[in-house]
Amino acid sequence: QVQLVESGGGVVQAGDSLRLSCVASGPSFSRAAIGWFRQHPGKEREFVAAISSSTTKIFYADSVRGRFTISRDNAKNTVHLQMNSLKPEDTAVYYCAATLRNGDLKWQVAAMTPDNRHYEHWGQGTQVTVSS
Repeated sequence: QVQLVESGGGVVQAGDSLRLSCVASGPSFSRAAIGWFRQHPGKEREFVAAISSSTTKIFYADSVRGRFTISRDNAKNTVHLQMNSLKPEDTAVYYCAATLRNGDLKWQVAAMTPDNRHYEHWGQGTQVTVSS
C-alpha cells in the first residue's frame, strides 16, 4: 500500500518556476513507478511525466518536455516535478500516482494513462496557477 501527498503548488507568473513534491508513505515506494498528471478545469486528467522505480525510464508529455523534470529520492520516499518556464496553459491541479504493477514502466502506454487500472494509488492533488 502507498499513500501519496502532493505539495508545492501555488500562484506564479508566466516564465516562473515551481517544484512539486510527492511524498509517499508505505513500504512499497521503492518498487513503485510514479507518475504526475494534471487536470485543467472542465477537462480530463492528462499525463505529464513518469519515472520508474529504478529511475532508468522516464517519460514526458510533449507539452512539457524540455521544461519539466521528474526525479525521485527513494531514501526520502519523494518524487519531485521541477517545472520551469511555466505557461498559463500549465494551470491545473497536479496529481501524483503510484503503480506497483508497472513499477519498471515496461508498458509505456499504461504509464501514460491516468486511470486506476494503471495507477493503483493517487494523491489528492495540488493547484498550480500561472498568470500571464
